[in-house]
Amino acid sequence: MASELVEETQGQSAQKRHRIARGWPVFTVLAVALLALLIGGFGMSYQAKLTEVQKNDNAAWLPKTAESTKASEEFEKFIPVQTFPGFVVFQRDSGLTADDKSRIANAVAAIKGIEGIDKPGLLPPQYSKDGTAASLFVPLLAKAEGVSLTGEDVAKTEQNVMDAAKATIEGTDGLEVYPAGAGGLFTAFIDALAGLDGVLLFVALGVVILILLLVYRSPILWFFPILASVVAIGLSSMIVYFLADADLVTVNGQTEGILFVLIIGAGTDYALLLISRYREELHEYESRFDAMVKAWRETAAAIIASAGTVIAGLLCLSFSELGANRGLGPVGAIGIACTVLVMMTFLPVVLAAAGRWVFWPRRPKTDHAVDISTHGLWGRISETVVRRRRVAWVGSTIVLLIGIGLIGFLDTGGLTIQESFTNRPPAVVGQEIYDAKFDKGAGAPAVIVANDAQRQAVIDATSKVEGISTKPGSVCVQIDPTKAAKLLEQFGSATLPDLPAGCPPENLLVEPVDGRTVITALLADSPDSPAAEATVDRLREVLHAVPGADALVGGNSAAVVDVHEAAIHDRNLIIPIVLIVIFIVLAILLRALVAPLLLIASVVLSFAAALGVSGFAFSELFGFAGADQGFPLFAFVFLVALGIDYNIFLMTRVREETAVHGTRDGIRRGLAVTGGVITSAGAVLAATFAMLSVVPVVGFAEIGFAVSFGVLLDTIIVRSILVPALAHDIGKKIWWPSKLAAGKD
Repeated sequence: MASELVEETQGQSAQKRHRIARGWPVFTVLAVALLALLIGGFGMSYQAKLTEVQKNDNAAWLPKTAESTKASEEFEKFIPVQTFPGFVVFQRDSGLTADDKSRIANAVAAIKGIEGIDKPGLLPPQYSKDGTAASLFVPLLAKAEGVSLTGEDVAKTEQNVMDAAKATIEGTDGLEVYPAGAGGLFTAFIDALAGLDGVLLFVALGVVILILLLVYRSPILWFFPILASVVAIGLSSMIVYFLADADLVTVNGQTEGILFVLIIGAGTDYALLLISRYREELHEYESRFDAMVKAWRETAAAIIASAGTVIAGLLCLSFSELGANRGLGPVGAIGIACTVLVMMTFLPVVLAAAGRWVFWPRRPKTDHAVDISTHGLWGRISETVVRRRRVAWVGSTIVLLIGIGLIGFLDTGGLTIQESFTNRPPAVVGQEIYDAKFDKGAGAPAVIVANDAQRQAVIDATSKVEGISTKPGSVCVQIDPTKAAKLLEQFGSATLPDLPAGCPPENLLVEPVDGRTVITALLADSPDSPAAEATVDRLREVLHAVPGADALVGGNSAAVVDVHEAAIHDRNLIIPIVLIVIFIVLAILLRALVAPLLLIASVVLSFAAALGVSGFAFSELFGFAGADQGFPLFAFVFLVALGIDYNIFLMTRVREETAVHGTRDGIRRGLAVTGGVITSAGAVLAATFAMLSVVPVVGFAEIGFAVSFGVLLDTIIVRSILVPALAHDIGKKIWWPSKLAAGKD
């Protein structure tokens, strides 16, 4: 009698599913899938074009309210041309010869004809005291006539400068030439990101394919998630390109690289969940279309909620003071939205159309006898976790606390540009030579905009600040390039004639504008060093106290200080907002309050442990000088927003099983069913982010390691042991205040 009732119920359910399959949702999915394929395929051409709309200049990073930004805006009233201070460094260990100096002079003549440099700012060669090195100051145009040049434009100019310099020393042995200064280092950073989209995309896809081969043990099935990811990349690339071209979002090299990693990692996660449930339903339904409809309906809520959580978390970056962070938020959100659209339309359509053969050689049969919650490795693991639940959650908590205990190793004091590379590009070598042989702060002074009536008071106060160079002419009113250019015409020279030590004569200085003037102050330390940042802090404190000066301190070092301060502000503001948003999403999805609190607490513990282990690895294993102030925020957003996927995958299935089998058995069954797919998804996501290490930039390597390790920690320890064990120990109260809290324990 019972078996007949079950068969009758199954028959009614099957008929209902057939009616659903013929209804409008399926046709809508088919239409959207076709549209996504067409647009995504066409959009792949825009993936390479994203570099055309990148913005890698300071304006993409600096907060608009920062003091350095305000100083820069006022500075443009005096000098509309903005530059990157760059140097060409020549060195011969045994000492520069007369022929070397002649060739250096030829280099000056060659460089002055290059487009993209500030010719009036080109200075005569400076020679080191020991006679082994010479430096040529070559300012690279960053903004001229109100138009900002792209990072690629600046990099091209720098390359032309170095090509000209190298051409003049051909045929000599022992004379070396290197780029240096902010211009050279900035260009090295741009070069490090060049081709990031293509290299990172192909490496990440290759790793994901390998993992999917191991997970599915099928030479065919991996192709479908990868194809869907490629379609999602094309779709999102096209949307982001048009939005960036219209200045509605900001894209830089970092944003573009992370966008593709997000799509591949998150997309594969969604595909794994859908395909895992599809395989499960193929054991129950003869029709592959019925099986896919059932799988789609049962996973749609979890996948859409997961994507919604990631999107919400990324959009929280819109509260950031840093332009690049604000840009990453909507760009990443667009990528995730396109990904979930493709994975929930295109992927199920092509999988259902292809048939069971895609699982070859392990084609699922319609046997109605397979209960995967009691079979296999994860069935045994779930039994062990719930049987020894107290030992499991206490032990896993101790493991996390050990990781948290290492957090003292994490140094977020920031990195200099030289410390920001995992390799040693020529610009870093050149900067090391320059710092050893010449004044470190040359070429990148602090820029002070103040009331002209208090000019002398500002100069006097600035000169007394610790960290300001004490050499004659270190604190002076800004020279006017227009006046300097006229003087050049008089002398018929490429550079200004030698002037007496000290500040330039009054007839070469800028005229006051609206009662304001510009004063430059040479720093005693490298512009992006901690010492220079401390000098800026002292300088601002002193000048803000000068009566009637209304002084603003800008320049390269001040910009670094403001970026760091904004990063700390963003971290303290956005992390709580993300937690609140995620809690609300979980509460709505699970229709409970206790379970979301448990999951949020586990996320915070996991994140803190990942930070601790990462800090230890950075300092003790990789030898990095530290991490940027923005590192904790990026790690948090990616770890929590993406890691919450596994919470959702687990707990939505647990809730489904609880409604039938009770809370404690539902937890056991939910872990058994989702353990494999969650572990596989975690491995894919970890491997994808680990591919950021192919970029020779410390920031990318650190984010890649932290997210990869954190995802694995979250997948193996938190989601597989801590959460199910603790939830099982709590029992049905985790569903409070929903009806499940009053149901079977």
